[in-house]
Amino acid sequence: MASLKELSARPERLSGGHRLCAGCGAGILVRQILSAIDRPVVVSNATGCLEVATTIFPYTAWRVPWIHNAFENAAATISGVESAYYSLKKQGKIKDEQDMVFLAFGGDGGTYDIGIQALSGAMERGHRMVYVCYDNQAYMNTGIQRSSSTPKYASTMTAPSGKVKPGKTQRRKDLTSIMSAHHIPYVAQAIPSHWKDLTNKVQKAINCGGPAFINCLSDCCRGWRHPLDQTIEVMRLAVDTCVWPLYQVENGKLKVTYKPRKRKKPVAEWFKAQGRFSHLFKEGNEGLIEEIQADVDRDWERLLSLEKWGLSEQAEEGE
Repeated sequence: MASLKELSARPERLSGGHRLCAGCGAGILVRQILSAIDRPVVVSNATGCLEVATTIFPYTAWRVPWIHNAFENAAATISGVESAYYSLKKQGKIKDEQDMVFLAFGGDGGTYDIGIQALSGAMERGHRMVYVCYDNQAYMNTGIQRSSSTPKYASTMTAPSGKVKPGKTQRRKDLTSIMSAHHIPYVAQAIPSHWKDLTNKVQKAINCGGPAFINCLSDCCRGWRHPLDQTIEVMRLAVDTCVWPLYQVENGKLKVTYKPRKRKKPVAEWFKAQGRFSHLFKEGNEGLIEEIQADVDRDWERLLSLEKWGLSEQAEEGE
């Protein structure tokens, strides 16, 4: 794993001066991911906050080859670029000593929802590419509408909290598990607040020899409704409450890469930090927090049991 000094010494591949909101998690995670890659890289970028704010004509913040895609086809586009590259290399028309890295970025709207068909197809075909979802848990670019990654009982513009419903009433989609079910070499869940974990996972992804998927929770202070300077702290709370556990599935073996040092914090602490959950603390809504806590506890215990099962299986193979 590269040290902070090594990462800092590498040239910036996303320049300053872009128009992402102050406190936006997406800009932080993109800088961390690009700094972890020490090879030439080509990026495809689905329509969304990241694309709009970094490429306002006639300017661009990208210092690498970059392709804008529609909401639905970032994975399809980068898989085509990857196929063309290896075809040209086989023909002897490209003589790179190091293989390039083919990287796609998409938000949860362009990944969980609109782009899942192209993503699933690219993963199943086995392209040597890395897809990163910057998951800010709603369609933030178009006005904070719910997506299938929006947490249960979060309030959005299209699923507002009120007298009839307490926000979105469905649980969020578990896309990381869906990608793991494709039996690809590497799948991971990460977050910018834990940069060592994230950059280590990026390095594993680009060296896994096949398709890789990284799901990154990406704070949106406008949509999550908290002060601009609380971005990293709110993301840390997501991990410490086990709302967003950090783990990887490497060649079918699941490993939890971060466990809270003490007993995990109650989910109420994460909710209190965000205005989109403020209605949960009104009189009569106590049971909603307890319901989500039960869901989080059950999911965390399931993850630990899967890790234990995977480790015991490895031990049996070793014997």
